[in-house]
Amino acid sequence: MPLLVCAFRGSPASPRNAAAHVGAVWSEAPCPVLVVDRHGALVQLNRAARSLLPRARGGVRLADIAPSWLSDAHRHMAAGEPSVSPGPLTGSIDERHFEAYPSPSAEGGVVWWLVDGTDRHRAEEALHSAQERSSVLAEASSRLLATLNVPRCMEVTAAMAAEHLAEAAVLVAPPHGRRHTLTYAHRRGPVSQVTRKIDPRGVAGLSEALQGYPPVPARWINPDDIPDWLIPEGFTEPVGSVIIAPLPGHGVPAGALVLLRSSTRKCFSDGEEAFARLFAARAGAALSAARLYTEQAAITATLMRELLPPVLERVHGVEYAAGYRPAKDHERVGGDFYDFHPGADPTQETLVVLGDVAGKGLDAAVLTGKIRNTLHALLPLAADHQQVLSLLNGALLTSHHARFATLVLASVSRRGGWVQARLTSAGHMPPLIVRNSGEVEEAATRGTLVGALPEVSACTVETTLAPGETCLLYTDGITEARGGPLGDEFFGEDRLRRALAECVGMPAEAVVERVQMLAAQWLGGGRHDDMAVLAISAPKTGPLSVVGGEVRHAHNRRSR
Repeated sequence: MPLLVCAFRGSPASPRNAAAHVGAVWSEAPCPVLVVDRHGALVQLNRAARSLLPRARGGVRLADIAPSWLSDAHRHMAAGEPSVSPGPLTGSIDERHFEAYPSPSAEGGVVWWLVDGTDRHRAEEALHSAQERSSVLAEASSRLLATLNVPRCMEVTAAMAAEHLAEAAVLVAPPHGRRHTLTYAHRRGPVSQVTRKIDPRGVAGLSEALQGYPPVPARWINPDDIPDWLIPEGFTEPVGSVIIAPLPGHGVPAGALVLLRSSTRKCFSDGEEAFARLFAARAGAALSAARLYTEQAAITATLMRELLPPVLERVHGVEYAAGYRPAKDHERVGGDFYDFHPGADPTQETLVVLGDVAGKGLDAAVLTGKIRNTLHALLPLAADHQQVLSLLNGALLTSHHARFATLVLASVSRRGGWVQARLTSAGHMPPLIVRNSGEVEEAATRGTLVGALPEVSACTVETTLAPGETCLLYTDGITEARGGPLGDEFFGEDRLRRALAECVGMPAEAVVERVQMLAAQWLGGGRHDDMAVLAISAPKTGPLSVVGGEVRHAHNRRSR
């Protein structure tokens, strides 16, 4: 039950009379009570006051036996100066915390009631400290989880540790070979990061912390044994106290955090050590997540390089160009694909493949990768398209994928100024050929899709491209692009043919860009399927314009 403190405002003739007026109240009070005259001399005090201030007795000046916070307050009050403190007067006496309540009397005398608030003060300090630490941990979680960049995460960890836990901090990352990444932070300096060869066994507890063992108590670490490489630049004071906390990770340690405090500051307390371990746990989880993300991103990038379509260029006198747009803008691969296998020399055919796997996204992209790898293994048999398709069909039927694919094979070679191409469709739209006359022909090749039936059948056609002519391979994402004025009409093959008729004499890259641009304009902002387009062109050897009639070209002829 809190002590009830009463302020007496009588008007006796003297301070001593003031004491007599309240004597029956304060003489047996459980809290210390001091009666002080206007000149600062003690008039009377009770038993609790004598126990608190052994040198206190009548006639002694308050300033000689009491702390300055109390004697200064009495002087100001006796002089009639208003108090500037918004609450009760507080201060310490012999490591105890007191609240002083005055009862002014006539002629400037004051009765001081001293209430021991040590327990409440400590509880309030503990609560305030807990709130501050909770705030620091919340901020740490927010800032550390806001980045999945490992170096940045280490910098934030060291900076926050130096700001809130110590005067300086060093984060020691797990070793890469015999070298460690060290992140230094000083409360009054910048954060720096270096990689160097160190021996963690020279620091008590550091080698164990890097292996994930429990931390060594700070009192076991001799600050004099801290090596120079562990002290941040700008930390010039002698090291007085050290904490080494492991950074726990997901399965493997994420490193160790070293906290340094100068000899001019008090040593780390048990509570501060416990808080440092909590902070290190948050930091270790964030660092582990960042490293895991970095590793997965590196693996994804490596695999993605194999799934991404190749860059096409002019090879053996033939122009090649292609473009790909996945169904979703944030994706890089999907169900449409193309591949390119140049011949070893100009006498060898170049194999070009364009296809469409059922489905979208990563699952479809995985199957496209398998098809591309299988076709790469079948390159020695590329002269026989039917055999290649049959072997690919068998490989897909024996896989765990329940998907099928359509594709077009094109074997291309340069013969003089002309380009010869063998074209085979397996369930795919036939290629379109843009002649110099402006006519757009459809290659007469048909076939069944692969990966669905026990047998696959297809027919191969041969065609010749005169200089300036182009053969276009495309997926249904182009013709089935839904858009237009009302947003619900297909782009269609007729529009594609008209667009190609306007591309007479254009190089392969320009034809691809033209088709992609028109399809994108037709779509607007609407949804669409994967779209792939590939052009094979015979380069012009003369001017772009044709004089004296149309260029002679060979017609398609069917082969078995």
